Amino acid sequence: MAAGTGSVVRFRLVFMLFVISAIAFLDRTNISVAGVQMRQEYGIDQVHLGWVFSAFLLGYASFQVPAGWLAVRIGPRKLLTGALISWGLLSIATALVPPQAASALWMLALVRFALGLAEAAVYPAGNQFVSRWIPARERGKANGLIFAGVGAGSGLTPPLITAVVAFAGWRASFYVCAGIGLVAAAIWYWIARDGPEEHLAVTPTELTHIQSGLLPAKDDKPAIPWAAIFGSRNVWGLILSYFAFGYVVWIFFSWFFIYLAEARGLDLKSSAIYGMAPFLAMTVGCLLGGLLNDAISRRLGAYWGRSGLAMVSFLLTGLFLIVGSRVDNAPLAVLTLALGGGAMYLSQSSFWSVTADIAGRHTGVVSGLMNAGCQIGGAITASLTPWIAANYGWAAAFGTGAAIVILGTAAWAIVDPRRTIEGEIAPALNETIAATAQ
Repeated sequence: MAAGTGSVVRFRLVFMLFVISAIAFLDRTNISVAGVQMRQEYGIDQVHLGWVFSAFLLGYASFQVPAGWLAVRIGPRKLLTGALISWGLLSIATALVPPQAASALWMLALVRFALGLAEAAVYPAGNQFVSRWIPARERGKANGLIFAGVGAGSGLTPPLITAVVAFAGWRASFYVCAGIGLVAAAIWYWIARDGPEEHLAVTPTELTHIQSGLLPAKDDKPAIPWAAIFGSRNVWGLILSYFAFGYVVWIFFSWFFIYLAEARGLDLKSSAIYGMAPFLAMTVGCLLGGLLNDAISRRLGAYWGRSGLAMVSFLLTGLFLIVGSRVDNAPLAVLTLALGGGAMYLSQSSFWSVTADIAGRHTGVVSGLMNAGCQIGGAITASLTPWIAANYGWAAAFGTGAAIVILGTAAWAIVDPRRTIEGEIAPALNETIAATAQ
C-alpha cells in the first residue's frame, strides 16, 4: 500500500482485520484437530463428524447476505465487535455439549450452525471496510493481507490446539479460542471506525488519498439494487468460482489433519507439524497474490490482474491436487498438496477486490452472496469428502476437488472487474490504472 500519505491508520486497521481473520479460522478449524478426541468421546464416525462440520458451513452460508446487509446498515465496527463476542460464547458452548446426552450429535451440530451464523459477518464486514477505507489501487495488497489471516489462523491451529489438548484436554482448546476472540472484540471496537472521515487519527492527506480511489457514494443509505445484482454476469461468475474455491479449501480445513493421521498413518505430533504446511503455503500465496494482483492490474489491466491471475491460480491448484494425492511418500505428498493450497490462495485477493471494485456501497451484500457460494461448496465437501474417501479412496476425494476447481476456472473467465453491477465502467479502478500507465 502506498506510503507518504501523512498517516497510516488504514494500514493498522487492515492488519487488525488480518488478526480477526486468523481468529475466525482458529475458531472454525480447531474442531478438526480436537475432532480426533471428540469422535472417541461422543462415539461418532467420520461421516457423522462431517455432519457437524457441514452444520457450521450451512449456518455460515445462510447468513452471508444478511451479514452483508448489516455491514452496510450498521457498519463494520459494530458488526465485527458483536460477531467476535458471539464466537467466543459459542466456542464455550461447543465444549459444554454433554457426550452422554442422547441427542449430543444434534446438539453439537446446532451449536456449530449457530457459530456459522455468527462468523458469517467477518468477510462481508471486512470487505465493506475495504470499500470505504482502501482506494482501488491498494485493494489487492489489502485483501491479500486480510486473507493471509486464513492461512495464519489455520496454520496456528494444529500446534496450538494439539498442545492445549495434550495439556488440558480438548474442551480447553475451545475455552482458549473463546478468550482470544473476546480480547480481539474489545481491541477492534476501540481502534476501528466505519469510515476514514470518522477517525481522529486520519490526516487530511491520507483522507484525500483514500477518497481519490473510491467509487462515489450516491446515498449514505442506498437501496439495494437486487435486480442489477442478480442480473450481473460478474456476480454469478464470482459465486460459481467461489463455490469451487470453497469445495477445495474445506478439504484442507475439515479433513487434512485427520487425513494425515488416518490415511498417512502419522501420529498426533507429526500430524500437527505436517498439518501446518498447507496453511503456511496459503498465507504466502495470499500475500503474494495480493502483490501480483495490483502489479499485473497496473501493467496489463484489471481483467488480467484480477481474473487472469485467479484462472492461473485455479489451474495450478488442480494440478497439485492430482499429483499430491497419488504420491506414496508422505512428506512429498504433504508438500505437493500444500502447494495446491498455496496456489489456491493466489486467487483470494482477486475475489474480494473484484466485489469492492464492482459493487461500491453494496460491497457487503455482493461479497456476502459470493461468500455464500464458497460456504455451500465447503458444506458439501465437509460431508462428501469422507464418503468418497471411504468408498473410493483419498486420491478420488482430492481428484474430485481438482475437477471442480477446473470448472471454476471457466467461471472466472466471464468476470470483468472493469464493469460495475449496473454495467457501468468502474471509475475508481479504471482511473487508477490509466494514471499509473501514463
